[in-house]
Amino acid sequence: MNKSALKQFATEARIELLEKVELQARKIGITAESIQEANVESSDAVFIDGKQLSDIERRQRNKLIARINEIGFERVMEETAYTWFNRFIALRYMEVNDYLPTKVRVLSSDSGSAEPDMMKEALTLNLDLDKEKVYEMKMNNETDELFKYLIKIHCNDLNRYMPFMFETIEDYTEILFPEGLLGTDSFVRKMTDTEVIPEDNWEKIEVIGWLYQYYIADEKDRVFKAKKKYKAEEIPFATQLFTPDWIVQYMVQNSLGRYWVEAHPEHEDLIEGWEFYIRHQQEDFQEKIAPYVNKELNVEDIKCFDPAMGSGHILVYMFDVLYEIYSKCGYMEREIPRLIIENNLYGLDIDDRAYQLASFSIVMKALEYNRRFLRSIERDGLSLNLASIQETNGWTDDTIAYIAGENKGTKFDSTKAFFEQYISAKTFGSLIQVTETDTTYLEKRLQEINENPVDDIFETDKREQALVLLPLLIKQTEIMGNQYDIVVMNPPYMGSGSMNKELSGFLRKNYPDSKSDLFASFMEVDHYLMKNGFYSAINQHSWMFLSSFEKLRKKVINNKIIDTMLHLGPRAFEEIGGEVVQSTVFVLRNNKIKGYKGVYLRLIEDRTASEKKEKTIQAVHNSTVSYRYSFDQNNFNEIPGSPIAYWISLRMLNV
Repeated sequence: MNKSALKQFATEARIELLEKVELQARKIGITAESIQEANVESSDAVFIDGKQLSDIERRQRNKLIARINEIGFERVMEETAYTWFNRFIALRYMEVNDYLPTKVRVLSSDSGSAEPDMMKEALTLNLDLDKEKVYEMKMNNETDELFKYLIKIHCNDLNRYMPFMFETIEDYTEILFPEGLLGTDSFVRKMTDTEVIPEDNWEKIEVIGWLYQYYIADEKDRVFKAKKKYKAEEIPFATQLFTPDWIVQYMVQNSLGRYWVEAHPEHEDLIEGWEFYIRHQQEDFQEKIAPYVNKELNVEDIKCFDPAMGSGHILVYMFDVLYEIYSKCGYMEREIPRLIIENNLYGLDIDDRAYQLASFSIVMKALEYNRRFLRSIERDGLSLNLASIQETNGWTDDTIAYIAGENKGTKFDSTKAFFEQYISAKTFGSLIQVTETDTTYLEKRLQEINENPVDDIFETDKREQALVLLPLLIKQTEIMGNQYDIVVMNPPYMGSGSMNKELSGFLRKNYPDSKSDLFASFMEVDHYLMKNGFYSAINQHSWMFLSSFEKLRKKVINNKIIDTMLHLGPRAFEEIGGEVVQSTVFVLRNNKIKGYKGVYLRLIEDRTASEKKEKTIQAVHNSTVSYRYSFDQNNFNEIPGSPIAYWISLRMLNV
């Protein structure tokens, strides 16, 4: 994968999209400095600079203004540009892999023509379009208008399958559609130029994650250089980091994979295909784990969770491993993708755009295994257990009383408590420990609100607010109130010096032993983990040694088992040079087993990520390599400060 080309493309695309989206806003009288008042010549006609807006455009403009008043001009332009970027990379991925329902390329041509195939075949596309309008645009050589129209129609059509990525274009993103995308130097041309980005780069779903990271790279640099407390909307930029494939494979194989194979040793041949699975050499290993293994484990019951899922990279590889397990159990191939999505995979993130990409990636992975999966969605629908965490800042008692309904006398307090647990949720994310998890009454009220329109304008606003946000809050509550067999993540890294007042106060109150860094607090999400479950993460190795994390270490040592660890040190991420980020990746068992020896690989001396990867593979096949250690973690308590010093000798330990 040509990562340098992907990075250049994504960063340039962001700049171009922002410029073009802002230009469209200016055309309808909206800039960062002012919002032009529309001239209303009759009850039906609204004009901006002499141009009459259609009813749809007028509604879209009003929604745009409302959103700007809510979060500000710059953030609206940013989220709109990002939304269109997501849609275009989704269309590109789907056309290259021949996943589009029309089977016609929308951004490029199979023949190498500069004109996309959808424009040549516009009149024969199996889509709900106005053929007379298409014919007129073709006859009048209105190329840009035709491209814009057909892209919108495609997005609306794909809404049937993936509403999270392709919302019906009735909102303000349509009126801000970036124009001039067929120009020679446009990002669409660069995206489809195989000399810039080879087409085989689009054949792997990981390309979505890399593009997500590179798209926000400039914002990441900006917030880092500012050296100030991060605002809630800046946290995704500051903390997102795409996890290398091989590290994801290590984490999933040694958590989910181990969980299954220990319960079903008859499937141990699965291990042969897992390059990073570390076998334990302890003589009485099977005897020690026996009391903690569920021999009745059913694959449909395994719940896997990533509480900081980003673009879904970890969930996508979990999908692969689960598919192997389902296949071993004799399930029909075409049924497996839906079973995995609806039964096994769960994820949360604070970034709405990342949620879109994670959901898209999961559906694309399903299509990889079942090319008719979109037909299945159209026929039976699809329930994804993924959510972008929403917050309830600004919800008034009056609106909450409206949601509580006629029973507000008895239901107001519990309804208010439900909403209050999500105040500043975009800042706290999945670290929130929800207490109000019973959504039965709220689901009933949502149905009533949906079925009963109101005439009063104030009631209408409350109704619309409820219909938009309440389903999202119910969904995230379902996920956040659950417990999971497997929790795997690359948590956000953020030291206390960068935390805003809200976040640092929240951590002091709820995570006092790990408040120094967000990544450490994510080591204490026990409320998500079932007894005897597995937890895996990659984070900074400072928790292993610094005095500020001593209480956290003791919790781990005394209550869990460090099953395996790759102590990576610096340069585990190719994109991060120098010694700044010193990493460790590990798997914990959520139980305590006396006399259990964990396996540790000491890879801190290796200078590149590829060297660390190769030495991990060597240690998998050769348990006698010098950098592989077996250690009883109870001995860490014998050392002042309880550092995770797995490499010290018994002689040193006695000293």
